[in-house]
Amino acid sequence: MRFFGSRKPILFGTLGLLAAALACQQSSSRPAQPPPAPAPQYDLLIVNGHIIDGTGSPWYKGSVAIKDGKIAAIGRLRRPSAKRTIDAHGLVVAPGFIDLHSHSDYTLLADGNAQSKIRQGVTTEIIGESASAGPVEGPAAAPLERSLGQMGLKLDWTTLGQYFSRLQKHGISVNIASYVGSGQVWDDVIGNVDRRPTPAEMDKMKELVDQAMRDGAIGLSSALIYVPNRYLTTDDLVELARGAAPYGGIYTSHIRGEGATVLQAVGEAIEIGRRAGIPTHILHMKVAGKLNWGKMKQVVALVDQARSQGVDVTGDVYPYVASSTTLQVCFPPKFLEGTSAQVVTRLRDPKVRAEIKRELAPGAPYWVGSHVLDSGGWQGVMVASVHDPADKPYEGKRMDEVARMMREDPVDALCDLLIREGGNAGGIYFMMDESDVEGALRQPWVGVGSDGSAVNPQMPFAGHPHPRYYGTFPRVLGVYVRQRKIIALPEAIRKMTALAAQITGLTDRGVLRPGLAADLVILDPETVIDQATFADPQQYPLGIPYVVVNGVVVVDNGKHTGAHPGRVLYGRGHAS
Repeated sequence: MRFFGSRKPILFGTLGLLAAALACQQSSSRPAQPPPAPAPQYDLLIVNGHIIDGTGSPWYKGSVAIKDGKIAAIGRLRRPSAKRTIDAHGLVVAPGFIDLHSHSDYTLLADGNAQSKIRQGVTTEIIGESASAGPVEGPAAAPLERSLGQMGLKLDWTTLGQYFSRLQKHGISVNIASYVGSGQVWDDVIGNVDRRPTPAEMDKMKELVDQAMRDGAIGLSSALIYVPNRYLTTDDLVELARGAAPYGGIYTSHIRGEGATVLQAVGEAIEIGRRAGIPTHILHMKVAGKLNWGKMKQVVALVDQARSQGVDVTGDVYPYVASSTTLQVCFPPKFLEGTSAQVVTRLRDPKVRAEIKRELAPGAPYWVGSHVLDSGGWQGVMVASVHDPADKPYEGKRMDEVARMMREDPVDALCDLLIREGGNAGGIYFMMDESDVEGALRQPWVGVGSDGSAVNPQMPFAGHPHPRYYGTFPRVLGVYVRQRKIIALPEAIRKMTALAAQITGLTDRGVLRPGLAADLVILDPETVIDQATFADPQQYPLGIPYVVVNGVVVVDNGKHTGAHPGRVLYGRGHAS
C-alpha cells in the first residue's frame, strides 16, 4: 500500500504534463486572434478636399477631422480614422456660410429644417432686423399675434431670451443670432405712432435694449424706411446704440434712403456709429432708381473715408438687381401710420386714394423712398406673396398687369389688394443696376446677406418669394466668381464666412481651425449655381452636396437628413 501510494503522485503528475502539452499543441494549431480594432479617432472625417479656410488664403489639399461638434484636426493628417468618412475629391471644403441678413425669425418656428437656406450652404442666420422677435409687449403684441396666426403659430414669449428658448426647443437645422430692433422697442412702448417719445418712454426703450442685450442680442438694428422705425431721429438711434455698446454689440441699419438720398443715409449710419462708439453695419448696400445709378462709387468712397478715420463700417450685398419688401411701401409713409386696421380704413377712403394717385403720378415731385418711382413705374413692381386665396393668381405678376386683370387703375388695384390682405403683402422691386451691385461686392469690407427667409415650396404663406431666398450664396459662387470673375473664390468664401463672423462677433466659427465649431460646406466649384429665378423662385441650387452644422451632417449627398443640430449663438452680453 505504501509502494502504490508512493507512485500515485508520479503517475498523476505525468498525466498532467501530457495534458498540458496536448493543450499547448492544440492551442498552437489555432490561428492567433487579432487584437481588437482601436476606436475611431473622430466622429467625421472629410478627406481629399481642396480646403479654403475662410481667411482668403488659396486652397490646399488635406483633410478635416471632426469630434464632439468641433474641428479636431485639419490638413495632412497621419492615419486618421473616423466613424464616417466623406471623400471630397474634386470638391471644396469651406466654413459654413453666415447669412448676414435674414428674416427667418418666425419661419424657423414653422419649419426648423431651414430648407432654402441650408441647401445654399448657410449654417448660421443673422436675424432681428428692425422688428426683432423680442421683446414683445404693449402695442406690439396684437399685430405680431395676427401675423403669426397666418403661419399657424402662437405668440407664447415676451422677451428675446424666451424666444431663443422657444426656438431651441423647437429644433433648428441652422444656427441663429439676433439683433434687437429699434422699431421693435418703439412699437413696444409707443406703437406705430409718429410723435416724440417722452423722457420716460425713451428710458423704457433703453431698458428694453439693455434687457435684450443681456438676453443675448448681438446689437441694435434699424430699418429706417419703415414705420415706426422712420420716426426715430439720429439722436434717438445714437442713444439706443449706446445701450448696445457696453455689451460688445454693433449697430446695423437698413438705412433711411437708398435712392436720391443714399449718400445722406450712409452718412447718418456712419455718424451713429461714430457718436455711439460702436461698429456700424449697412444692410444690402444698393443704389435704387435709374436716376441714381452709378452712385455706388460715391457710397464706397464715403465708407472708405470713414474707415480711414477709424470708424468701423461694413456692409453686405445680395447678388440681384431687384429688392423685396412689403407692397405697403409703394405709398407715402403718412398713409401707413397706425395699426393695420387703421391703414385699411384709410385705403378705403376715395379722398386718400386720390391723394396717393397725385403723389405717384408721372412727373409728380419725388418723395424719399418712392419704390414705384425708383422701379420705373408699376411695371417694375411685382406681387410676391399674399394670403387670400382670391389673390393668389396675382403672385408673380407685375402691378401694371394686376391692374389690367382687375380692370382698375394701379393705385386702386393695390389698395383693393391690400384691403383684402389686411394691409400687408409682399412685393419685389426692380430698381438697381448690375454695375452698382458688382461695385459693392468687390469691396473687401462687404459681406453677403440674402435678406430672405428660410422657407420651402410647401409653405403656403411663402407665396412667390424673391429668388434670393433660395439662391443668394450659390449665385455669388456660380455667377460672380465662376462666370463673371468679379471676385476670386477664396475671397468670395471669406466674405461669406470669416468676414461675416468678424462683423457679428461670432468668434467660434467662420474659419476652419482646430477647436472652432464644425460648421462646414462641401461644394463643387465647377457646378455650384442658383436655379431660382424671378419667374420660378422656389428651386434649390446645384453643386452643394454636403453641409455640416456643429459636426452633424444636415445635407447628405444633396438630401436633407432632418437633423436639427443648430443652436442659438448668443451675443457677448448674454448673462449665462
